[in-house]
Amino acid sequence: MKIEGSCHCRGVRFSVETQHPSPFMRCYCSVCRKTQGGGGYAINLSGDARSLKVRGKQHLKVYRARIQNPEDARARKSTGQRNFCGRCGSALWLYDPTWPELIHPFASAIDTPLPEAPELVHIMLEFKPDWVPLQAGKKDKKFPRYPKESIAEWHQRHGAEVE
Repeated sequence: MKIEGSCHCRGVRFSVETQHPSPFMRCYCSVCRKTQGGGGYAINLSGDARSLKVRGKQHLKVYRARIQNPEDARARKSTGQRNFCGRCGSALWLYDPTWPELIHPFASAIDTPLPEAPELVHIMLEFKPDWVPLQAGKKDKKFPRYPKESIAEWHQRHGAEVE
């Protein structure tokens, strides 16, 4: 499935092919919360990095977060490259060279209608601030950090993959 997205000012527009279009995972880590600003969490999808097409590349900026987990003595720089529009600040996608075949567009930037997820997965709850309500359904899964199940495995389990 081809999904298309853009920033708020429409200076950056992009498309990517995905087999995993359901926006099901809400991340409550401080990086996602502070760089996305939506609801206290961010939702990302998974796409084929080779298929990414971008218009307005001149407006793109990249942020690499500093990660400081409570058990770590020192912060480290994330390998994840959070792409955003330098004109309007809209978060667009995450690329991490650790998984070069994947691109993770933020659902908030997608203009294509997306299928509703049959359940949500709430991750990084250890870092959720008290002011953010956890609106979890009965079927929803909750994790202090990352689940073992990947985005692809979740879509397979729910029969939610598309061509």
